[in-house]
Amino acid sequence: MDGAGGPDEGPAQQALQSLSRRLQVQEKEMELVKAALAEALRLLRLQAPPSSLQAPPSSLQDPGLTAPTRASPAAPAGLPPSCSPSLVSRGTQTETELEMEASPGPPGLSNGPPAPQGGSEEPSGTQSEGGGSSSGAGSPGGAGSPGGAGSPGGAGSPGILRLVQPPQCTDTARRNSSSSPSERPRQKLSRKAASSANLLLRSGSTESRGGKDPLSSPGGSGSRRSNYNLEGISVKMFLRGRPITMYIPSGIRSLEELPSGPPPETLSLDWVYGYRGRDSRSNLFVLRSGEVVYFIACVVVLYRPGGGPGGPGGGGQRHYRGHTDCVRCLAVHPDGVRVASGQTAGVDKDGKPLQPVVHVWDSETLLKLQEIGLGAFERGVGALAFSVVDQGAFLCVVDDSNEHMLSVWDCSRGTKLAEIKSTNDSVLAVGFSPRDSGCIVTSGKSHVHFWNWSGAVGVPGNGTLTRKQGVFGKYKKPKFIPCFVFLPDGDILTGDSEGNILTWGRSLSDAKTPGRGGAKETYGIVAQAHAHEGSIFALCLRRDGTVLSGGGRDRRLVQWGPGLVALQEAEIPEHFGAVRAIAEGLGSELLVGTTKNALLRGDLAQGFSPVIQGHTDELWGLCTHPFQNRFLTCGHDRQLCLWDGAAHALAWSIDLKETGLCADFHPSGAVVAVGLNTGRWLVLDTETREIVSDVTDGNEQLSVVRYSPDGLHLAIGSHDNMIYIYSVSSDGAKSSRVGRCVGHSSFITHLDWSKDGKFIMSNSGDYEILYWNVAAGCKLERNRYDSRDREWATYTCVLGFHVYGVWPDGSDGTDINSLCRSHNERVVAVADDFCKVHLFQYPCARAKAPSLVYGGHGSHVTSVRFTHNDSHLISLGGKDASIFQWRVLGAGGSGPAPATPSRTPSLSPASSLDV
Repeated sequence: MDGAGGPDEGPAQQALQSLSRRLQVQEKEMELVKAALAEALRLLRLQAPPSSLQAPPSSLQDPGLTAPTRASPAAPAGLPPSCSPSLVSRGTQTETELEMEASPGPPGLSNGPPAPQGGSEEPSGTQSEGGGSSSGAGSPGGAGSPGGAGSPGGAGSPGILRLVQPPQCTDTARRNSSSSPSERPRQKLSRKAASSANLLLRSGSTESRGGKDPLSSPGGSGSRRSNYNLEGISVKMFLRGRPITMYIPSGIRSLEELPSGPPPETLSLDWVYGYRGRDSRSNLFVLRSGEVVYFIACVVVLYRPGGGPGGPGGGGQRHYRGHTDCVRCLAVHPDGVRVASGQTAGVDKDGKPLQPVVHVWDSETLLKLQEIGLGAFERGVGALAFSVVDQGAFLCVVDDSNEHMLSVWDCSRGTKLAEIKSTNDSVLAVGFSPRDSGCIVTSGKSHVHFWNWSGAVGVPGNGTLTRKQGVFGKYKKPKFIPCFVFLPDGDILTGDSEGNILTWGRSLSDAKTPGRGGAKETYGIVAQAHAHEGSIFALCLRRDGTVLSGGGRDRRLVQWGPGLVALQEAEIPEHFGAVRAIAEGLGSELLVGTTKNALLRGDLAQGFSPVIQGHTDELWGLCTHPFQNRFLTCGHDRQLCLWDGAAHALAWSIDLKETGLCADFHPSGAVVAVGLNTGRWLVLDTETREIVSDVTDGNEQLSVVRYSPDGLHLAIGSHDNMIYIYSVSSDGAKSSRVGRCVGHSSFITHLDWSKDGKFIMSNSGDYEILYWNVAAGCKLERNRYDSRDREWATYTCVLGFHVYGVWPDGSDGTDINSLCRSHNERVVAVADDFCKVHLFQYPCARAKAPSLVYGGHGSHVTSVRFTHNDSHLISLGGKDASIFQWRVLGAGGSGPAPATPSRTPSLSPASSLDV
């Protein structure tokens, strides 16, 4: 009811509206009660002995149908006139139920009957493939019901992906109602529980498709409607107990004829955009080979610069991908070849904790040499360092536990030599003295600690660590000491949050001080120099003995001579952020990592230019250029970035002032539409970067924008449950709204245009699949059967017949964030919630379809898109703010298929191969 009645209808109209609302609320409450009873029955069935739950054969018959003594009623046009019973296994249920199936044709699937003529196939008005109203014992969780997506009253647990194949029809029979009245409610709830436990089963009746059968059974007035079998017409899956029906295209005679196995195409990580400087330290070094090593997400990147100092980027990348969660810190061995990298603790897809660990690996071969500390660290590895004086024989590690445990390890054996509780305050840096491996320094929140390590070399557990706290005396004690560096003469410089550099000199302590060889050196402050405004984040000792310091607030890079005399300085541009890390390259070249996740290259005299750039917050928006190797990204950092995939560089970026969540290029490539979190959407000129259109639709965030293939229309999917349709000028600069698609009961998540630009397929947050006739005035296509053969220009909807095989067993409906079909329609890429990118064959319409699985992201993967010629795949990390560019290899790709990689079975419920 829309409440638009005239003034004379006031009281009556209001009363009618009130009754209608009360009726809807009661219906929802009834569905919730049904779902609760179904769950209770399921639990009772699991607890009771199987023998007590076995029902006699007569009790398996549908109580809503009359005895088969009369002739069957005439079926609707196109439906088979006769059916036979078949036993169907319902997920984890112990009982079998009789299911109706079509008798004509051989076993398996067939094209099924044609669509009924002369009216809608669903006279009940059901609008979506994701469920809705249904007759009789319809599955709870329909549209708008308490059992829908995201509601606490979802019917049953997440289903199990299961394809039910019917046996061959042998005779004509109908189910009758011979069971007693007391058995009927139990049988009805049994069917509901079984249906909730299934994630996928073949749809065999109009009732299971969410529509009411227009014909009554020949029984009396109290008998229920007949269930005409439509085996071979549709498949059904369940998400959060909600049925999702998808119609099989007429060209597919059997699911068995669809492709099986993983795709022949493979992915190879080509480039990683971004650098984790926002919230990490010890993250930038230069190897003996001249490669720059740093990390982002779960990947350690080895970047080979190209061009001269301060010149353009170029170069190449290699990647160490042995970690299973985000890398937090790095250390380079004195030989300049071996690298140690520590990762944080995480959780797997089942929520089980993953243990932090340190990998020691060869930077030339990218092979792991040693795995240190598995099970010994808590939460993550916060800092680590190799010893220097003994050729890197030892590794010192500080974890992220409450006590920040400090441990020393034998690198060659991987054994722990000593361990001690460090401090309850944060530890930000650790290092061995270059003169004595028995001297270890840690610094962090309000402390500098000097550790003496004694013990037999190589004997596990036979070492002790003793601490001596640094005393500030007359000097102000800073809040943080993020960095320190050892000078050639043995003194230590520390940089603190007050912008001061403190010099800690050595002095001999009392001979009773425990340590190697009796008397031991201690440290005290001998000098102070104010170097920066704000905190000092990085100190670097150069080969010529001078020291570089990097400031936070002032973004200055200063070179210091003996006695802390400033020799030279440079300022980092504001849009790159503050200095996070400094590394000395070849000659006078310097590498600088910044807090805005950029990597700069240059020197103090000529300045710095970026070679690696990235986003600084969660990413969601991604689109690829229609005919160039370029792509555009946006996210919570409010930056809109256009990337050149060939040059591996940022073409341009602008500040949107608001969070960008989605984007799409006009087919001409001249403009791009960007959807924001406030309901605004912008159209920008890709050359001038000027905003040519600024429109607001509603006040909720926009989740998808999509141009039609001819570029004449633009569809805007919003969280207000509507799709706004605009007509667009030929150059894409001007637009005017022509209608709205109204009918979803939850927010829009994905949409695609048909190849002729006249229809839209859309998904919503409650797992609906709706079809819209835009050419007919944004009209909802109520007969979804007619859309089964429609061809789609793109396929990004995560729900649909052609892609339902990508869903894993037990999915709750949020496991897949993004999906994209390649332009050659050979493969489907999927971004999931478990930090993985999957590659499936297309169409992917078989349960538990196998895939190739690719790791590297350290957070949920939010989006995937193929480039215009399918040569590359772009994937976005969520919280890790990373952008991965994958090269597509093999059939249909840009290069020859590589040698078969080492593959291990995936932990994913779906059959997959980790690559």
